[in-house]
Amino acid sequence: MTHHTPGMEAAPDRDDAQDALALLRRWAAAATPEEVADLDPSISRLLPRGEVSNYPALSRAYPHDFDADVGYRKTMPDLQNGPASLIRGARQQLQHVGISNFRLPIRFHTRDNGDLTLETSVTGTVSLEANKKGINMSRIMRSFYKHAEKTFSFEVIEAALDDYIADLGSVDARIQMRFSYPAKVRSLRSGLEGYQYYDIALELVETAGVRRKFMHLDYVYSSTCPCSLELSEHARQARGQLATPHSQRSVARISLEACCNDCLWFEDLIELARAAVPTETQVMVKREDEQAFAELNAANPVFVEDAARLFCERLLADERIGDFRVVASHQESLHSHDAVSVLTEGETFASQSLDPKLFSTLFHVG
Repeated sequence: MTHHTPGMEAAPDRDDAQDALALLRRWAAAATPEEVADLDPSISRLLPRGEVSNYPALSRAYPHDFDADVGYRKTMPDLQNGPASLIRGARQQLQHVGISNFRLPIRFHTRDNGDLTLETSVTGTVSLEANKKGINMSRIMRSFYKHAEKTFSFEVIEAALDDYIADLGSVDARIQMRFSYPAKVRSLRSGLEGYQYYDIALELVETAGVRRKFMHLDYVYSSTCPCSLELSEHARQARGQLATPHSQRSVARISLEACCNDCLWFEDLIELARAAVPTETQVMVKREDEQAFAELNAANPVFVEDAARLFCERLLADERIGDFRVVASHQESLHSHDAVSVLTEGETFASQSLDPKLFSTLFHVG
């Protein structure tokens, strides 16, 4: 005797699906559009030249003369400002939500009383309370644009922050501005000058009513390995063997809190880094400069640990600087990997965890 267990029939195969589709098409071919739509409007897509019924005819021409007046705009849906019932996922506060990398020209004042207009990438974020669906992100851009024509200062960026905190009804907010800052640098011996470009970022952060100012600089330098230098000299002296120490392009990202009202100019921070590790990569080079650079590297061999501590020494000595972090990467010419170090002062930048991509962003592409 054969027993059939309810619910255990075999799943339909492709032949069954084809038979069902043929049956459905035969039925739809004889049915009215209303009958098809009543069963399932998508069935019409199975028919040649089928169209979904009960759907209005839409214009395909762009309405150049249409005016979205106040009355019309009031009728438009606004999901981001909808009720909490529209929230998807956990009802948790977001520390940051906003926009990143909207670009515009910003005028910056230089230490020598000049002005530079630089393409600047702006990130603007606010906190989002647990019971709010979202924010109108375009308001951040509109708030920032109100101040974009002014010469940059932290006071200007504070005014922009005030505006979008008020516009969005948020508690905490952040503005970050990234740009490449040009500064003329003289060659070591030939007297030539050229523009060195420094990646700089500025941040204004408000948390629980407290505002803090931060600066970030990527400083690019040459690092000659002290061990390799000594071994090369040993080969020369002990065996008369010509040898050269290895050195490589290196990058230090210096992040700091500006903690007093005295202005910390971009040029000040660049000079601080150069004083700590003077082997900055060169812009304009003739033979005498290349020789001088070799001598400068030999006079300042530096492990990645040394570099972090040398930057630290200069940062600690400047009263305009509060907490800071130094992340250094020596992109080795000897090894197939990089040598890295991290040094923090104070609680602001201290962290048990690092961004997995942190060191890969310290790669200077020229």
